[in-house]
Amino acid sequence: MRTATFSEIRGALSSCRRILVASHLRPDADALGSTIAAALWLHDAGHEVTAWNEDGMLEKFSFLPSSELVTKPSATPVSFDAILALDTSVKNRLGTVLASASAPLWICIDHHKSNEGYADLNLIDPSRPATGEILTKAFLEEGITITPEMATNLFAAISTDTGSFQYQGTGAETFEMAAELIRRGVNVAELSRSLYENQPRRRLELLRHALVNARFSCQERVVSFSLSLADVATLGIIPEDNEGIIDNLRSVEGVKAAAFFEELPEGKVRLSLRSKDLSFDACALCAQFGGGGHPMASGARIRGSLQEVESRVLAAICTAIENR
Repeated sequence: MRTATFSEIRGALSSCRRILVASHLRPDADALGSTIAAALWLHDAGHEVTAWNEDGMLEKFSFLPSSELVTKPSATPVSFDAILALDTSVKNRLGTVLASASAPLWICIDHHKSNEGYADLNLIDPSRPATGEILTKAFLEEGITITPEMATNLFAAISTDTGSFQYQGTGAETFEMAAELIRRGVNVAELSRSLYENQPRRRLELLRHALVNARFSCQERVVSFSLSLADVATLGIIPEDNEGIIDNLRSVEGVKAAAFFEELPEGKVRLSLRSKDLSFDACALCAQFGGGGHPMASGARIRGSLQEVESRVLAAICTAIENR
């Protein structure tokens, strides 16, 4: 793995005319906010910038300034001088971007512990709770102008990936970065309403489904729920509605781990796993099934039926907890 500083990355990009900024499929606010902020920075620096995500701009984050910059990949292959992958721990998590884009230079900026460095230049800092924080720190240290639009996207990235500044890894510098972004033009009240108080009715129906169907196992130290394709059709939900539902289950007293199993059309199951404390490493557990992420929040896509995958994963979680 070639580790690089942001200064080196900035230098490498300086000679590139056409740059693609991309992030992982099923994006969260850290992925999209970081993508928009980086695209705005590169555009202001005089580059020709494209921003892609397999899912395009999600409806629930369309309020972010300059959200229209993020589109779905081209149907035909496009060549770039460089590709900047953000918040993406494994290259194949870029999804259809890989088939649509090529470049002689790949750069990755990420904060996932499981990232092994798939790019030519890698800036990976697992001590940071969000990729948005890595970018904020880098912009400030390099003297890059952070516009109000960039600041709002970066604040959204940091706020959501820290669970509103609650999760493990949120430190004094995280609050300092957030404060600096507020000075640069973030309207915290307005942004928070858009992020946390503007949910579609269908998401409430999904939460109701999760609470009614939650199952406890491993002496009530593990809580889980599943979502079949039939459930999705009945509830009328879309993939972006799922984010954050699992945190309502993790909050139960005595629970050490919460798992969400989502049946996918291609014969796989999407696992989202959350840990309550560092005694259970969600990343290590997901790595057993080809996934990864953070010690407190990780995921994987596992081939098999919903019932089979649930059984295997819950058994592995219980074994990991009992062996601590």
